[in-house]
Amino acid sequence: MTGMDPVTRIPDSTPFDPRSNHAGRPLERPPGPAFRGRGAGFNPPNRFETIRRDPFFDGWEAPAGPDKAGAAPPAAAVPTTVAVDATRTVIARNDSPDVGFDRSINPYRGCEHGCVYCYARPTHAWLGLSPGVDFETRLFAKPDAASLLRQELARPSYRCAPIAMGTNTDPYQPVERERRITREILKVLADCNHPVTIVTKSALIERDIDILAPMAGKGLCTAALSVTTLERTVARAMEPRAAAPARRLAAIRSLAEAGIPVRVMVAPVVPGITDHELEAILEAARDAGASLASWILLRLPGEVKDLFADWVDAHYPAKRNKVLNTVRSLREGKLNNAEWGERMVGKGAFGKALDLRFALAVRRLGLKREGKPLRTDLFAKPARDGRQMTLF
Repeated sequence: MTGMDPVTRIPDSTPFDPRSNHAGRPLERPPGPAFRGRGAGFNPPNRFETIRRDPFFDGWEAPAGPDKAGAAPPAAAVPTTVAVDATRTVIARNDSPDVGFDRSINPYRGCEHGCVYCYARPTHAWLGLSPGVDFETRLFAKPDAASLLRQELARPSYRCAPIAMGTNTDPYQPVERERRITREILKVLADCNHPVTIVTKSALIERDIDILAPMAGKGLCTAALSVTTLERTVARAMEPRAAAPARRLAAIRSLAEAGIPVRVMVAPVVPGITDHELEAILEAARDAGASLASWILLRLPGEVKDLFADWVDAHYPAKRNKVLNTVRSLREGKLNNAEWGERMVGKGAFGKALDLRFALAVRRLGLKREGKPLRTDLFAKPARDGRQMTLF
């Protein structure tokens, strides 16, 4: 028998260190990943809650540790669950001045890819869940997204502009193989000649080339593949359930051969771990058929700071100080800067060097930063249920 987890009330100003409990005592943790096939090593407290549960060993069971042969205990397995998100609207709007779109669609909340650095993790706290393991195991799907989209596009007040997909969670994460919500959304957009941009880390996008290629022929779509590293072992640890780097490059090739403009996004660049691959990634993507390129520096908002620091401890303990101190040097002494216009780039000599390296590589490889604007003049509103149809 083990004791119950104590409930501890903590003031909002108390900083959270994933490597210690509220009393400053270190938490026991075996080396390596804490959860098999997951990016996050723990569930940080929900920032909207006034209580936090800390694990406590009461002496009844032996603490986890190496076996007689010195091997670490196996990582725990956490199953993925999918619930229904009963949303009433599907198009999310934003007025951020440093992003290139004002509307987006996310078919899923949470993302099974489990990228430890994902800036969308803190949004799971809005659901009363943790941005940690919960974000990648407790998913919410929007099965009515296509029908809701059709209704929104049919409104007399709707004005056409490109819709972005994959800006928060990946529209082609593993659950999409069965749910096919992204595909149904694309069918609606194709029927209406509505422009769309897609960002993904999954080769599953190849499944929908039959929809995307005709749209691209009309100037209605572009696709972007995020490639953070070419090293399979690094990708497996950092993005455990996303497509392997070679598969992402293969997807770039398939999309490009189908006539779909493809962007390679070196995003995020992780200082001390992947930054040395910047030019190699751009060249490999160009060779695969990418014609556009961009890069984004690692962002660590909210709870992601603690999750990322814990991940570096587990996978690159010798690099911990180098990685985190380099991030701080890029963010004026902090691990994150949420200011518009500054949150996706870095300051200081290292940040300027990254930007210059990218600019030189893009010029040498013949890649472009911006493509042709997507067309909006072909958009035709869908007929509204029970309403009069258009005359022409």
